[in-house]
Amino acid sequence: MAKKNTAHSKAEDRALIDAAVQGDERAFERLLGKYQKSVYYLIFKMIRNPEDAEDLTQETFAKAFSNLQSFDSKFAFSTWLFKIATNSSIDFIRRRKMQTLSINAPAGGEDNPNPVLQLKDGNLIPDESLLKKQRKEYLSLAIEQLPARYRQLVALRYFEELSYEEVSAQLQIPLGTVKAQLHRARELLSHALVNLENKL
Repeated sequence: MAKKNTAHSKAEDRALIDAAVQGDERAFERLLGKYQKSVYYLIFKMIRNPEDAEDLTQETFAKAFSNLQSFDSKFAFSTWLFKIATNSSIDFIRRRKMQTLSINAPAGGEDNPNPVLQLKDGNLIPDESLLKKQRKEYLSLAIEQLPARYRQLVALRYFEELSYEEVSAQLQIPLGTVKAQLHRARELLSHALVNLENKL
């Protein structure tokens, strides 16, 4: 019986993936709803921070759905998805470690008794300032290219910094739809940014 259920689940996932690749947002939402909790708990166990786990869950689905065409149907979708989640969590942990410097640990190692501690200057050098300004301009242009409903979601979530629940309440749409459409918005935004950088 368990094997039948597993086979049915794989067939259902395959059908949803095929539909999502064709741009069916409802299929996208169903896959999201089916695996979101499992992915979240997997990530949370690794990083132990609910807000970061939520963001990484969104990032995992964004990566998965932008690479659906490369998914090998010989394997379970859940296995592929959990691998993406695990890799995203490992990358996050590495980035966090690189940003953390213990003042108790010798910066130069045991072989260097008089290490020179290099602190990051908060002031941007001119080139960095220009690049930061250019990135903001690219982002604004890319957001303008999004369909209206996605622009609104991006503005509420990332500029006004509302939670997913607050966005859902404000727009009066289901929470699952908010999350699914934000995934899609991120994907479109990423493509738009790449196209802009190639043109400019």
